[in-house]
Amino acid sequence: MEEIRARVDSIVEDPETAQKLKAWYRQLCKRPCFHDEYLQSYNEPGVTLVDTDGKGVERITKNGVVVAGKEYELDCIIFATGFEVGTSFTHRSGYDVTGRGGLKLSEYWSDAMKTRHGIHVHGFPNLFIVQLTHAANLISNVPHNFTEAGRAIAAVVNHAVKGGYSEVEVTKAGEDQWMDLLHNGSGLGGLGGIVGSADCTPGYYNNEGQAGGLGSELLLAYPSGPVAYFQYLKDWLSSGDFEGLEFR
Repeated sequence: MEEIRARVDSIVEDPETAQKLKAWYRQLCKRPCFHDEYLQSYNEPGVTLVDTDGKGVERITKNGVVVAGKEYELDCIIFATGFEVGTSFTHRSGYDVTGRGGLKLSEYWSDAMKTRHGIHVHGFPNLFIVQLTHAANLISNVPHNFTEAGRAIAAVVNHAVKGGYSEVEVTKAGEDQWMDLLHNGSGLGGLGGIVGSADCTPGYYNNEGQAGGLGSELLLAYPSGPVAYFQYLKDWLSSGDFEGLEFR
């Protein structure tokens, strides 16, 4: 984070503006802004930084916006509302997966998300999830998560096809073992790789400032970090025994 703050000083010419652009938070509290021309734009004569001191815009008028009691006239307002994250997967996808015995995935995860490697779910044979929770999580490059998950799934499916199996499913013991590792690990963040901490500004990175409770499992990652997770997954695949999975 000090390197990021130093970069602001090296590019933004006005010291006061540069100081306001520096991220005050520690690493993994939020994503720092990166763009090849973002910081440079503040050296343009027609660009002014309006610092809301973390309080945001008070209100929008017909002429512009009001910050700290002062109105700033604008020709155009661009709303950057972000994206939907942390909500029910059934709401975002529009469907609910049905597993063994008619059990819905939303029901199985009603108290907490449970997986092995973030890919396999007990009671849901032939279900493979490509995502990052319970894997390397947000502390790594997101597409890298998807790539490694895809490779692991392809290897598992290939093994099933060659062996003449029609079903593959993680055992309950295999799933429990993985979740215990995530919960009891002493990795990044001190809580099984949770991203952020209660000291950060509340957000989905730190379960809205709550150290535990419903939703905290969404922030769990491999305790030893992303590089170690990717290496673990490769070693797991190369062993050929697919520990924790059952082929039928």
